Amino acid sequence: MRPVARSDRDALVVLLELTEQLTNGRRLEDSLQTVTDAALRLLPGDHASIRLLDASHHELLVGARSGEGRQQKPMTFRRGEGLIGWVVEHAEGIIVDDVHEDPRFLPDRTPNRQQGFHIRSLLAEPLWSAGSVIGVLSVSSPEAGRFTLDHQLLARLLANCSTPPIERARLGRLAMTDDLTLAYNQRYLAPRLHEEMERSRRTGGPLSMLLMDLDHFKRVNDHFGHATGDAVLRIFADRVRSVVRRIDVFIRRGGEEFTLIMPSTTRANAQATAERIRINLSEQPVDISHDDVLTQTVSIGVATWDGEETLQSFQQRADMAMYRAKELGRNQSVVA
Repeated sequence: MRPVARSDRDALVVLLELTEQLTNGRRLEDSLQTVTDAALRLLPGDHASIRLLDASHHELLVGARSGEGRQQKPMTFRRGEGLIGWVVEHAEGIIVDDVHEDPRFLPDRTPNRQQGFHIRSLLAEPLWSAGSVIGVLSVSSPEAGRFTLDHQLLARLLANCSTPPIERARLGRLAMTDDLTLAYNQRYLAPRLHEEMERSRRTGGPLSMLLMDLDHFKRVNDHFGHATGDAVLRIFADRVRSVVRRIDVFIRRGGEEFTLIMPSTTRANAQATAERIRINLSEQPVDISHDDVLTQTVSIGVATWDGEETLQSFQQRADMAMYRAKELGRNQSVVA
């Protein structure tokens, strides 16, 4: 991490570098990471994050984090929930000298206990686009009273510089994203798989694919209702994302079927990932109400591109492996 800006000139350099980097047509995730990295260069905190509103505009999802606790499982917030949710609900920034003395803070979900870093003071600014708040930029410190009004102005300037390119990338992503699970949608599958096959052909590196289908999912909808079914799909998507790499491409193919494109991945490594996903889901029941839990399983087909077959035959092999997993009793992975 580069040192915090010590002068107005240093701050201008950070902002100039940021605007140059954000005009390079970067992926949304990379753009967000560039902003949180810049926040820690500009402001005296040890952790920075950006959270963007989901398609429903009710839940704030973690887009990027920098600094302490970056590798730990992040918390999400709903509109109006906690300090971050308050910023969205009231559409204004905040400086909190001591979060433990602020009633808006959620003491039973402190990052000190769940995310591996300590928060004492916090600065947060809304991200604006077309007159609406689309997310929140926040910076925290383990020291009390760490942020000033000047720091808030810098954070606001950073947010204003960052939002236009972020919003362009976000809208582009939404056009290719499934609203419910935030996975890519079916339209993205063929062009992205073709792109990865061409890259594998050029580099000679391996390329693998997982085809995943939730077992007996119709029973979930029939017995518990579609709202519970939707919750199970969201939880499954979150668990997949928690065990795969950033370069892996997660796609909802339709209904309860999902595809994971895995660049630079051998057959053995793809099968290991399939098993991590399967075990993560089957061994951690899903809470569906205060009194009920649901054990959901998944059948997974694993295929590795042979370097010659067509896109259709590559997908078909993954399909056949997945159906073989179903025939063998479900809740398992099969390699094509």
